[in-house]
Amino acid sequence: MTVRKTHKVLEYRFILASFATLVFCAIVFLQFTPFHSDGDNYFHAFLNDTYVGSTSDSETIDRLLIEARRNVAAEAQGTLFAGANLRIESEEVLFGNVDSDRRVRQNMEEVLRNAETDILSPSYTIKINEYIVNLASEEEAVQLLQAAISRYDESGEFKVSLMEDNGRGFSAQTVQIAKKPDEAVTKSITKTPRAGIAFLSDVGDREFDGVVKELDFDDYDLGIVSMNFAENVEISESYMPKSQLTPLDVAIEEVTKEEEKPSEYTIVSGDTLSGISMKLNIPMETLISLNSDKLKDEHSTLHIDDKLIYTVPEPEVSVERIERVYKEEIYEADVIIIPKDDWYTTKTNVIQQPSAGSRNAIKDEYYINDKLVSETVLKEEVLMEAVPMIMEQGTIIPPTYIKPLSGGYVSSGFGRRKSPGGIGSTYHKGVDWATPTGTSVYASSGGTVASAGWGSGYGYVVYINHPDGRQTRYAHLSKILVSAGQSVAQGQLIARSGSTGNSTGPHLHFEILINGSQVDPLNYVPR
Repeated sequence: MTVRKTHKVLEYRFILASFATLVFCAIVFLQFTPFHSDGDNYFHAFLNDTYVGSTSDSETIDRLLIEARRNVAAEAQGTLFAGANLRIESEEVLFGNVDSDRRVRQNMEEVLRNAETDILSPSYTIKINEYIVNLASEEEAVQLLQAAISRYDESGEFKVSLMEDNGRGFSAQTVQIAKKPDEAVTKSITKTPRAGIAFLSDVGDREFDGVVKELDFDDYDLGIVSMNFAENVEISESYMPKSQLTPLDVAIEEVTKEEEKPSEYTIVSGDTLSGISMKLNIPMETLISLNSDKLKDEHSTLHIDDKLIYTVPEPEVSVERIERVYKEEIYEADVIIIPKDDWYTTKTNVIQQPSAGSRNAIKDEYYINDKLVSETVLKEEVLMEAVPMIMEQGTIIPPTYIKPLSGGYVSSGFGRRKSPGGIGSTYHKGVDWATPTGTSVYASSGGTVASAGWGSGYGYVVYINHPDGRQTRYAHLSKILVSAGQSVAQGQLIARSGSTGNSTGPHLHFEILINGSQVDPLNYVPR
């Protein structure tokens, strides 16, 4: 009896175990892909080289990535900007564990959150010449430009605003600077010179009941009349990662700090080096060092229309403005130039010395940053008339001088030296360029050949007279290609270099004579 009961228990347990096994196998089997003999059927997904799950088809992986990106972007409340490098590896299997869509999507979302992500945010890009800065909002753009003008508008009368620029597209804006409404200028401003700066059209006059009356000094409102930016300020709206935006305080420092920038000054009649130095507020020594190709020292001759290089401290964006001022001042009358068509521009003769006058005046002063560029007198009361300088000045541009050969190097300069080889002078009256025999020699300036032939210690030599009274000499030549009385142009081939006469080796000896005396040629020709 006991044996039979035991047997029934065992049968019952076997049935339960078998049923449990079948259930387990069914569950497990549902998580594996079925076998297909038509190629790869098992796909493993890697996002940014991180495994995120396996599926039975690649289209599911692509769809889940789109959903994951959408979910993460929704959390960030913006446009997601994140690297998402998806890699899919496939294989053919009989059975394989398939992850649920939810699990794969969650894994992808986690990878995207942990990646270096950013949000594309609205931004305002300001371009000033080559300088570009990206700010987070229109308000910051206005604050930046307001900071630029506030340096010169201490009372805060002017306000910067942005306006749509219909000519450049919907996302482009233009800058407007105007006085605040409660402090607007009431006088008529109609005449507009360069860069949009305005002047009064009724210079000194006002009409009352059809009668024109001259304005008195008290009738003028003093202070800043108008402001603008000297450069073209371009503003456009776009979207970009927050990492590319510049903090407002950093942008203000970059735009308003002053850096040395090159500029040019054009020499005009009546200019002196000391006067230019005072006008530009630059030490004379600095001006000479920056223009060593044109200026040797403070006594150097200035040529009209020559350009002098100088540097000035300027911010990234320059502000131009007109200030209306009342001044009790000493003033100079304009120089009167009497042209002399048979003189060179370097020749002048003062007929009348100037004398300063004094006056009370209302003036519009035009500034770029802190530099006074020009001024217009609106009304004046002369207390003592200024006497102008009257000066005769030539109109003929003097000839220039060029290096008389290509290449070579200076083997002996102008001035005292040791006698080369015991045959040369101890005071060298020219400059020597060492160069192979046969090198082309050119006229340093246009003129007339005075002499061409043998010149004792000079060897074969050419002399050229120039219209400004100077003379050039070319010595130790191997061959002469011009003759006396011949007219030559600057740069024309006149000879070949050599080593004739008192010479220790092939070179070109070159001289410039002024009033019959040799001067250092390197003060007149490029090195």
